[in-house]
Amino acid sequence: MDYSAANNGVWEFIILLGILALALGIALMLRNHFAFIRKSMMPTAVLAGFLLLIARETGLIQLDSNILETLVYHSIALGFISMSLRKALRPIGKDGKREGRVTGFKSGAIIVGTYLIQAFAGLAISMILSIFMPQLFQASGLLLPMGFGQGPGQANNIGATYESMGFAGGRSYGMAIAAAGYLCACTVGVWILKKWSGKPVQGSGRPNKKGEDKNDISMFQAPNEIPVSDSIDRFSVQIIMALGTYLATYLLIRGLTSLVSAVSENLGNSVNTLLWGFNFIVGSAVAMLVSRMMDFFQRKNAMVREYRNNYLLSRLSGLFFDLMITAGIASIKIEDISGLWVPFILTVSAGAVVTWFFLKWAAGHAYPAYRREGLISMYGMLTGTIGSGILLLKEIDPDLETPAANNLVIGSSYGIALGAPLLIFISLAAGSTIMCLVTLALIVIYWAVLSLIIRKQQT
Repeated sequence: MDYSAANNGVWEFIILLGILALALGIALMLRNHFAFIRKSMMPTAVLAGFLLLIARETGLIQLDSNILETLVYHSIALGFISMSLRKALRPIGKDGKREGRVTGFKSGAIIVGTYLIQAFAGLAISMILSIFMPQLFQASGLLLPMGFGQGPGQANNIGATYESMGFAGGRSYGMAIAAAGYLCACTVGVWILKKWSGKPVQGSGRPNKKGEDKNDISMFQAPNEIPVSDSIDRFSVQIIMALGTYLATYLLIRGLTSLVSAVSENLGNSVNTLLWGFNFIVGSAVAMLVSRMMDFFQRKNAMVREYRNNYLLSRLSGLFFDLMITAGIASIKIEDISGLWVPFILTVSAGAVVTWFFLKWAAGHAYPAYRREGLISMYGMLTGTIGSGILLLKEIDPDLETPAANNLVIGSSYGIALGAPLLIFISLAAGSTIMCLVTLALIVIYWAVLSLIIRKQQT
């Protein structure tokens, strides 16, 4: 075999990873050396993605868009699998005790409720604009909750699906919305924090007792975990579990799609697009099943060691998400959205506004003891990612003493289940104008149900 540079197949992917790593390193140095970048709170991965996007658009470097899109696709699945493999911990309340499942469920309702109000605003705008812009894909507004609420990976997947349905430039449009969401988290979020500065913060949480560890020790060292002196590194074990779960996900989806296609080819095509497009949700479900099975075997003393390390799994998911964000933004094709600037600007502006006002209402009902912390963290996550939510939160809760940070993680797990109907809405709206109107009605009904849950489930 030829291992020289002449064999592109050997080096192409490694070179791309090296370029992504270099961009992340440069972005990190820029954040460290320029105060205005740090104050903007723009995540390093977002800055790295924009640096690569500018370099690619100006012709300084050549990047294979297909490889970038493939990396985004797999990274989002591996990131969610790594998160879902973690040993479940209930959030810590103000009194230092672990809260019940109701807080996680309530946070999940807030997350999905935000998706729905973003979906309503986006779909309403795209439907109205399609009257004056016949070439506009009517369901394009549903990329708003994908880009803002769920991030570049899902915006990439749904955008690509809409492209196959006739939305020219759909993938780049979705990725551009996701990138605008990060800017929204950085600009609007920072402006709100500055507006709050100098004023007493309501519900700052419980004070730390002297000598008390501010982090849950189980995040770093789980009880009965494999020893450092073991024959395999702990981090290697986390990678083995993540990759093994992803392989199981692939086999499960392949088996299901083959089975359905054998019964009905048309139905098989629909299921094929849905399952492969939402592979990260299937992967999360498989990972949670694996985690629950490990819990079961431990309770039955069939497994004496704890192989999961929540801290390392969080770091692993962070790696995959950083790669996903950087590669996703770098893969945007500006020319694909050149004729979509009006719907783009209106959609992201509406998204920023409706997200803020809904979360302001929801946080007041769901997190009365730490309303500001809950509000700013959710806003950062539901316009950017969980990372931008934590960054904003740490400005008013630097030691993460309130349950707000835990709510983001636990709520996202519940959000996977509660958000399942949104997948139906996305497919339904792509059918016709009538289906778009039906989708709007279903969104309102489901949003009303979740809003009642948020109001009634008091802390």
